[in-house]
Amino acid sequence: MALDGIVIANVVHELKNSLLGGRINKIAQPEKDELLITIKGQDREVYKLLLSAGAGMPLVYLTDSTKPSPITAPNFCMLLRKHLNNGKILDVTQPGLERIVSIKIEHMDELGDLGIKHLIIELMGKHSNIIFCDDTMTILDSIKRVNQFMSSVREVLPGRDYFIPETTNKLDPLTIDYTSFRENILSKALPIGKAIYTGLTGISPLMANEICHRSSIDSGESTATLNEDTSLHLYRNFDRVMQLVKDKEFSPNIVIGDKGPIEFSSISLTCYSGHEVKNLPSASSMLETYYSTKNATSRMHQKSADLRKLVANAIERSTKKYDLQIKQLKDTDKRDKYKVYGDLITTYGYGLEQGAKELIAENYYNNNEEIRIPLDPVLAPMENAKRYFEKYNKQKRTYEALTSLIKETMDEIEHLESIRTSLEIATDEHDLTELKRELMEFGYIKKKFIVKKSRAKGKPAGKNAKSSPFHYISSDGYHMYVGKNNYQNDELTFKLADGNDWWFHAKNLPGSHVIVKSGDNDMPDRTFEEAARLAAYYSGAKEADKVEIDYTQRKNIKKPNGKAPGFVIYNTNYSMVVDRDIKDIKKNED
Repeated sequence: MALDGIVIANVVHELKNSLLGGRINKIAQPEKDELLITIKGQDREVYKLLLSAGAGMPLVYLTDSTKPSPITAPNFCMLLRKHLNNGKILDVTQPGLERIVSIKIEHMDELGDLGIKHLIIELMGKHSNIIFCDDTMTILDSIKRVNQFMSSVREVLPGRDYFIPETTNKLDPLTIDYTSFRENILSKALPIGKAIYTGLTGISPLMANEICHRSSIDSGESTATLNEDTSLHLYRNFDRVMQLVKDKEFSPNIVIGDKGPIEFSSISLTCYSGHEVKNLPSASSMLETYYSTKNATSRMHQKSADLRKLVANAIERSTKKYDLQIKQLKDTDKRDKYKVYGDLITTYGYGLEQGAKELIAENYYNNNEEIRIPLDPVLAPMENAKRYFEKYNKQKRTYEALTSLIKETMDEIEHLESIRTSLEIATDEHDLTELKRELMEFGYIKKKFIVKKSRAKGKPAGKNAKSSPFHYISSDGYHMYVGKNNYQNDELTFKLADGNDWWFHAKNLPGSHVIVKSGDNDMPDRTFEEAARLAAYYSGAKEADKVEIDYTQRKNIKKPNGKAPGFVIYNTNYSMVVDRDIKDIKKNED
């Protein structure tokens, strides 16, 4: 992710359009390093401006959301309220392409005179801060105070002069010309991408890579590989991007990966051409959507951590049990040989002398080839035969028992793998509740018989909203449903689907059942392919470029008695090989 100078330039442009001339109506500090400022604009709209100096997530954007504030406001918040309440926003600026937003505010002081204050938001990772200055740029206070023991570069304390620290002597990308670009950036003995983002202010590694991609240049190649023509070509693509920034022609967008958003930018990212790209109307909506989705994904990952660990441990135990059973089964490979020994001893043993150590005989089970059968000289011939028959019968019983147990263990592993796949695609707590229920039903989690009554309605507690399957619409208008877990797979296949509807599933892999409601129509090939890609995407084939998909009509699917949910059998089917790309398939969000 890249909250770089270009994204901040986009944010500043939006704040200027919305907030100039507006008056500060309310200031809150919901978190120790976060402000939420309510502003009544000249257009009579009410805007909420979120300012965050969090080390892991520094942000500035307009939002419709609110956050609860502490009963007693922190000192910094009280200081801002004293000076800035009803203050008028005169300007919002960004120095060069620095990751800094400066808000100029006019206010009335205690004597009734107009004064100027500056609220400066520095968005610099762990060094992020929100600094409050007077009209002489003297620091009045900051949301994070920085003393000489914390930084040798700059103190951020009341009474100190505010200045932007010069740390790396980077050049301004908005003013640099080709000669300076070649002599100061491309002369460095570095990979091309790194030379760009380490030498220019506000350019992130992401944007440096994008500029190289637009130039058809590998960002990892050394600058020494560039000749005059390729250097000029690179600069021209760089300059085109900078011109978009100068002209305020921003294109806020989020790149979507398999597990959610992976990048965002205010410039179209051509280097992610193989991914889904979501275009947003503003930088604020881009930042809020990206981080809220990212946070939701992170929270779901945290909430499912215990379940994922439980399932992983269960799979490990079952796999070890399976390996042991296979080893024990291999030990029964000699069972038929023992039966042959017993039969041959019974046939030819009458001529053996007492104390013989072996029987040499013709094996009539194998073209009368000569065979040597070890004997216990202490035992009589028929006792040796009896001993071999006992070994045979014991190993036969072991083989039959292990064959059944191995099938059960394999089914158990497949069931657990399907649950693990369902955990990967779970999107909310209702999905996790259904997965917990399945794990309890099959004994992986102890059942807790707790019956609570709702005081309001007198009904059993725990009736949460039901988890719903994914719902997509094909390019040809057909409804396609994807089960998120095994219960949903069963419900889609055996309750929602009619006999002539089509069923899709990844071949020999855990994954979702995909049902296409065909309405007894002859579906076009494009819909078949889109449904197959959904089955590939929502399967255990995490990294595969191509996935084989089985598909058949619902009437050909059977549910064996006593099998785990989601388990089905079919004998009549077709197959196709598809990729896992579903970015062009319309998802129904209703």
